[in-house]
Amino acid sequence: MKTKTVELVASPRPPHFVGDGFRVHNFIPSGYRMDMERMDPFILLDYNSKYTFPPSEKPKGVGVHPHKGFETVTLAYKGRVAHHDSSGGGGTIGEGDIQWMTAAKGVLHKEYHEAEWSKKGGEFQMVQLWVNLPSTDKKGNPKYQAIKYGDIKRVELDNEAGNIEVIAGEYKGTKGVASTFTPIYMFNAKLNKGGKAAFQFPAQYNTVLLLIEGSIVVNGKENAPTDHMVLMANDGENFEIKATDDAVVLVLSGEPINEPIAAQGPFVMNTKEELKEAFNDFNMGKFGHLEE
Repeated sequence: MKTKTVELVASPRPPHFVGDGFRVHNFIPSGYRMDMERMDPFILLDYNSKYTFPPSEKPKGVGVHPHKGFETVTLAYKGRVAHHDSSGGGGTIGEGDIQWMTAAKGVLHKEYHEAEWSKKGGEFQMVQLWVNLPSTDKKGNPKYQAIKYGDIKRVELDNEAGNIEVIAGEYKGTKGVASTFTPIYMFNAKLNKGGKAAFQFPAQYNTVLLLIEGSIVVNGKENAPTDHMVLMANDGENFEIKATDDAVVLVLSGEPINEPIAAQGPFVMNTKEELKEAFNDFNMGKFGHLEE
């Protein structure tokens, strides 16, 4: 099998706030050639790098807003978030937990710093990923997967190199707890300094690595420091990472859906006509009701 090479190492773009509770660097879509079509099925990735929020009696966050046509996946590394949606889903995610919401035919959503955490403040670090849905599944009912850290399966690496947390897909025979509509791999690689991990994904799968902590070398050649993203080329199947410091790496790889993408704001459909329909459905209250 051929080695999958590094296409580029992207530095974090200047941060901006989503609402008043999420200070994020946008990697997908971005000016680094990582647009929605290139990164399909991963159509947005916002990274809230480590940021300290002061104590606040009023939780910061994002008020009621709609989604349609895709899934939102929030991975919590530091801090706590409470969220609710108009289909009855919701809960609280803390360090290591994952909120996986399927918006499908339409849902209202809100998310805030968890109230007790907000009163104390502290270090906050999150990833929000949007995963596209095939056209047929955009019409399905909303659903929610609450993935607790303790339920995530781990694969211990040889030579005390660290472990791989398998969220979605499969690693060395261990399957992830998340259900997906199309083939997706989602891992947290937690490596000790000097530890190595090897990965194998089909060449056509779009693959990125996000450096949550520490730094790595990819294939013994390309260096990637904290808060940077590595885009892998679609030219091979196998690659290896080695931690040059204790590292946490979010590994994402997915099969492209290869359908037209029509996106505007919180709606991701296949045509401009479907976008108009999404806005009409929202304005007519078809996404349900959710209190601020």
